[in-house]
Amino acid sequence: MIRTALGLLLVTTGLGAQSAPGPAAAPPTRDYVAYVVSEAVDQIAVIRFGPEGAKVERTVPVGISITDPDGPHGVSVAPDGRFYYVSTAHGIPGGDLWKFDARTHEPLAKATLGYFPATAQVSPDGWFAYVVNFNLYGEMETSSVSVVETGEMLEIARIPTCTMPHGSRLDPTGRRHYSVCMMDEELVEIDTREFKVARHFFLTAGKEMGMTGAPPVRVAGGEHAGHDMGGHGLTPPAPGDIGCSPTWAQPSVDGQRVWVACNKSSELVEIDVASWSLVRRLPAGPGVYNLAFTHDGARVVATNKRGQSVSIFDARSGKELARIPTTRRVTHGVAITSDDRYAFVSNEGIGSEMSTVDIIDLATRTRVATVEVGQQAGGIDVRR
Repeated sequence: MIRTALGLLLVTTGLGAQSAPGPAAAPPTRDYVAYVVSEAVDQIAVIRFGPEGAKVERTVPVGISITDPDGPHGVSVAPDGRFYYVSTAHGIPGGDLWKFDARTHEPLAKATLGYFPATAQVSPDGWFAYVVNFNLYGEMETSSVSVVETGEMLEIARIPTCTMPHGSRLDPTGRRHYSVCMMDEELVEIDTREFKVARHFFLTAGKEMGMTGAPPVRVAGGEHAGHDMGGHGLTPPAPGDIGCSPTWAQPSVDGQRVWVACNKSSELVEIDVASWSLVRRLPAGPGVYNLAFTHDGARVVATNKRGQSVSIFDARSGKELARIPTTRRVTHGVAITSDDRYAFVSNEGIGSEMSTVDIIDLATRTRVATVEVGQQAGGIDVRR
């Protein structure tokens, strides 16, 4: 049975802190709908933002455990808007991917995946969902990406990739899937026609290298034995550490480039897909974590997990155009509306703090609304 709802959420709206003085933001003329999952309370918040302001329209429970959190982590809306999919990270023997009706919010089916399913994305045709199995359990070893057929909700492939894969994103054609390896310093490309790793790219500064085939298999007790996994993107680098610790891979809207967030070094790495070579490294905000392109391809929006802020970059020049403070510490995910007007940003908060979703006007580069949601908000997506 599905767990009952855990209660109503508080809502706040209004103008917030600005990165710099600028023109006043005009109110929206239409409604936008976003979905955000809260890992600590097994809840999906459906947020509506429009001429009447921003509010949590409803909350939806997810999971089956009545004693421990199932831990919803990732959310992805189908391209046609009829369904949305939520990964629940905890469970025995593995976590799940849930399918919800976007009209009624009723759970329709679920598929059991690997250990700690995290970031998810539905393919452009809506037929498949790709979910990284982040695997926080035990010693670190090679994990995988699960491929789920969304009609019957069946896992049809589990592709070995790397240690602690994160950030599941497809290029515009749906033929290439990208994820990163937090502990292996690598970007991984999957050929979605063959369901296998085609190439990988080593990301450490000064050692960048593109390679064909899959990364080496890592076994428990290997080079990562005893590594502290508790920070999950929060721990700053030690003096002299040149590691990347990538947390996100985001293809450009034309599919010609992939941008990677190096959380440890607070950099963005841009890679040319055709030549599989480094284009440039760019300084970014503290603990840059998740990325999203505007649909016109002109801007990249980045969350700064250690910097309590969101950065907007010009994709062509690489220049940081603005850095906007967020309302809670530990900023997490970002999703952009189809008209490129707003970015919805999830903020985890600390401890018992309610999490928030900040709504950023991308024209004025100001925060125009905030709503509170359940603790440890993470994955976020918007209905197109």
